[in-house]
Amino acid sequence: MKFLDHLEEWLIASLMAAATLLIFVAVIHRYLSGFPIPGLQDYLLQMNLSWTQEACIYMFVWMAKFGAAYGVRTGIHVGVDVLINRMNTPLRNKFIVFGLLAGALFTGIVGTLGASFVWEIGHTEQTSADLEMPMWIVYLAVPAGSYLMCFRFLQVMVHFLRTGDLPKHDHAHVEGLDEEIKQGAKA
Repeated sequence: MKFLDHLEEWLIASLMAAATLLIFVAVIHRYLSGFPIPGLQDYLLQMNLSWTQEACIYMFVWMAKFGAAYGVRTGIHVGVDVLINRMNTPLRNKFIVFGLLAGALFTGIVGTLGASFVWEIGHTEQTSADLEMPMWIVYLAVPAGSYLMCFRFLQVMVHFLRTGDLPKHDHAHVEGLDEEIKQGAKA
């Protein structure tokens, strides 16, 4: 399970870094192309970076789908649970399990519909406008991310049924800082 967690985090971080780098390069390119410097302007205008916008959009779509699954796993999704928290424990637990099952069902349905769509579009010659990549690769984010999110809902539900705990994101916690503090105290 740790492998899947790390793969999910690595994919999100890599897509975010790549999209940021592409946007930075495209903005610098556009800015420098406006200067009337002989040679440099001609060279930059010959470079076609119009594909970067499309690539970044697709990266953000993939990042959002996997980020949503990460949010379920870590408890960072915004939820309105004031009423749920005021219920007595047995009733509260039933509503929590119902909510997690509803989330799993919904994302499972979206994943299945997305997989069907990807299957259909995979049998066409449709490609993206600038990158000219097969569109089924772009749309594969929907079933992949939705099925992962469905799995995360079920994972959280099983953990809740075993322990009674839900993932809760601590905004004050910085990953890896505990190890730094322990190492500093030893020195």
